[in-house]
Amino acid sequence: MNGPDFTKSELIPVIAQDDVTGDVLMLAYMNEEAYRETLQTQRICYYSRSRRRLWRKGEESGNVQELKAIYFDCDADTLLVKVNQIGGAACHEGYKSCFFRRIDPSTGDVSVEGDRVFDPDAVYGKK
Repeated sequence: MNGPDFTKSELIPVIAQDDVTGDVLMLAYMNEEAYRETLQTQRICYYSRSRRRLWRKGEESGNVQELKAIYFDCDADTLLVKVNQIGGAACHEGYKSCFFRRIDPSTGDVSVEGDRVFDPDAVYGKK
């Protein structure tokens, strides 16, 4: 096996991890075209399910992800990309990681961890 198997599913999940800190930044999806573009450009390209098109990470915000390493799992249906996160934030809500909400397992209470790196209204406009 030389890489992910797109015959199982047109879209496969991709976990983005900060190459230096090991922080999990986000989960997104790639199709084969996004995967090939990522390898060719060394910048992360995803497939946006909501936009139904290729999504070059940072195309609106400037918070691009440079590819440092890429791994696939034992079933060849999930990718892990280790990235250099340019701009300090992977999350469209302005946080370093999309996983900024923590659930207390004993109470179910939710808390926010971390500070916003940027104001999403200023970057994307109010929606």
